[in-house]
Amino acid sequence: MYISSKDFSKHIGEEVAIKGWLYNKRSSGPIVFLEIRDGFSWTQAVAAKASISAEVWAEIEKATQESAIEINGKVAKHPKKENVFELQVTDLKIIQLAENYPIALKDHGPDFLMDNRHLWLRSKRQWAILRLRDAIKSAFYSYLHQENFINVDSPIFTPNACEGATTLFKIPYFDLGDAYLSQSGQLYIEAAIASVGRCYDFGPVFRAEKSKTKRHLTEFWMMDAEAAFVEHEQNLQIQENLIRFIVRWCLEHCQEELTLLERNIENLRKVDAPFKRYTYTEAIEKLHQLGSDIKFGEDLGNDDEGLLTKDSDVPVFIHKWPKSIKPFYMKRDPENAGLVLNDDLIATENGGEIIGGSQREDDFNLLSEKIQAEGLIGEEYEWYRDLRRYGSVPHSGFGVGLERVVRWISGTEHIRECIPFPRTIARLRP
Repeated sequence: MYISSKDFSKHIGEEVAIKGWLYNKRSSGPIVFLEIRDGFSWTQAVAAKASISAEVWAEIEKATQESAIEINGKVAKHPKKENVFELQVTDLKIIQLAENYPIALKDHGPDFLMDNRHLWLRSKRQWAILRLRDAIKSAFYSYLHQENFINVDSPIFTPNACEGATTLFKIPYFDLGDAYLSQSGQLYIEAAIASVGRCYDFGPVFRAEKSKTKRHLTEFWMMDAEAAFVEHEQNLQIQENLIRFIVRWCLEHCQEELTLLERNIENLRKVDAPFKRYTYTEAIEKLHQLGSDIKFGEDLGNDDEGLLTKDSDVPVFIHKWPKSIKPFYMKRDPENAGLVLNDDLIATENGGEIIGGSQREDDFNLLSEKIQAEGLIGEEYEWYRDLRRYGSVPHSGFGVGLERVVRWISGTEHIRECIPFPRTIARLRP
């Protein structure tokens, strides 16, 4: 009977079979310990020479790291570890004998590991990050559907910019001139809210930003959400509830993965409390008190974000930024025309910005002025202006970078480990 290693607890004392890959092998005289990965979990199989045939023992001795194997055995409780189970081997067959595996069980340099990313994914740490990433996506879907958002897919080919034209990837598009790879699906899901009320998209986006930081990729996954009749304050609350929901979900569903990653669980538990809020003006004042030389009207750097969250157990909202450094679609603050009703959410433990959101400008004339001021004149934005011509309403939204959330929750230093095959300004392979 073939089963998953995750189901061993249901089959104690039974003869079962699993298929997987040999991660590691060590011997102690007439006993061999095999560490097996079957994709679902990791398990130990113990082979005693006295209990198996000479042919099976020979196969065990021949098996190399990452060989694909099939093992039969009896499920038993681990003699020393609580709630851990192992397999007492009765038979082993080699499905494919692996060649000399290039990634040994020792430290390797990051460039070597990235060149062998297709194989590095098999390591325990990368296995855990992949599964955590999947769990975070599941949490996104669960929370948004709970809040009556539905999925509306946005295009990857676009005729215009959403953020800044300088970070667009330009490509020729048949006889229609130039097209661009999407920076965000926001403008398109704004169109959909007049149909469905609340919606989100979730897919790859692209930024031609020549940044080499630990938080930047040129291709990454973004979840954009948009909601009709939601204004600034309610938008902040939706974002906060989403992040608290995701953290709770991971703590409940990813205990094995977080343990493998050696993540501080207590720090994550503390996140489930009301988030702090600073206006941009308050944040600048606080940063000056903490020794930063940032000037009003400048964007926050990584060090500034770290200072603002250094002594906080919960993420911090920075909201109501100067309109001069924010995109054209953000709504002016009615109390201060120099500011916009937007927010950045900064994660704890040097997690950096994980969400950017705002109330959108719903006034046709004001939006048209902003588009013109940005030099975005042309038919490419006429469809977007139509959304304010026909049934415009107050509405808000936000975007969440999936890899940034994975990086923060997993405690991973570099974002390149938080996507299966990272694309950066210096890497396009494998």
